[in-house]
Amino acid sequence: MNSQGQQQHSITEEAAEWAVRLHAGALTDQEQAELRHWIACDSRHEAALRFAEQTWAALGEVHKDEPVYRQRPSAAAMPVRRTPRRRPWQRAAAVALVVVVAGVGWMRGPDAWLRMQADYVTQKGEVRTVHLADGSTVELDSASAIRLDYDGVQRRVRLIQGSAIFAVAPMGGQESRPFVVQSAGGQTRALGTRFVVQREDERRAWVGVLQHSVEVSLHATPSRGPSDRVLKEGQAARYSPEDGIMPLDQFDVERATSWRRGVLIFDRQPLAKVVEQLNRYRPGRVVLTNSALGDREVSGVFRLDMLDTALGTLTQELQVQRLDLAGLSLIY
Repeated sequence: MNSQGQQQHSITEEAAEWAVRLHAGALTDQEQAELRHWIACDSRHEAALRFAEQTWAALGEVHKDEPVYRQRPSAAAMPVRRTPRRRPWQRAAAVALVVVVAGVGWMRGPDAWLRMQADYVTQKGEVRTVHLADGSTVELDSASAIRLDYDGVQRRVRLIQGSAIFAVAPMGGQESRPFVVQSAGGQTRALGTRFVVQREDERRAWVGVLQHSVEVSLHATPSRGPSDRVLKEGQAARYSPEDGIMPLDQFDVERATSWRRGVLIFDRQPLAKVVEQLNRYRPGRVVLTNSALGDREVSGVFRLDMLDTALGTLTQELQVQRLDLAGLSLIY
């Protein structure tokens, strides 16, 4: 097992033990504090705990009408229960739960974990429009996911994966709550109507404005660069904890969101970047077996419903070879 697999297995074990202890009502003041700290120290912990609790409930160890993790108070406001410390059977139950959770995770893969966190998810090649209760709409890109956390203070949306275009119902009348999109350690507050956010990884995202303006800010002070910035129509910026919020001066927001029009547009892009995009929209996976090929430049307009044809055209134009296996295309 590689280091990433070992780390995920460790998280699964810890989540399973917490799930058993929570449903047994066996947390002291100190354990409540430990749980809050555990959830806060890694973004994967909350999803792992949610999945473990759902699995525990599905096994019939919890009454079917008992609320599961999503209905429990948040970790920050979790009530204290003064009950006896965990019993020996709880450890055995946690071990058994690890086996089941790991088995489910193996069969269902990362998609299972994603669906435990998200309210809306799109598959590879799927583009979907979601209408929110406040009148806002979200256009979800391929392989993307969001979670809604609306309350009396904010209309908050968490972009968990991929990218999305937000058309925001403005404040006014009975709607006084700001609209905020959180992702990868930062947030984007709507000052107008339409903008796009794409999560690149756990620590980086970019924001582009299609209409009016937005305010982008980071949750923590970055190592360098600004921690907040206002972007106007046509502008874009990338943010990270290392570099702060960096303007993308030559960025074409309309081209970057061409997926909503059913096409992907590339203008002298490295083949490695093109393949990365194709893998977001096309079933299976394309792999460059020669890293030097990744620097070759590609220009073109590819229809999302004809990406297999586009891949064939691409390899012919570049005069490279392609080998198709089950769910895998090798370019060499």
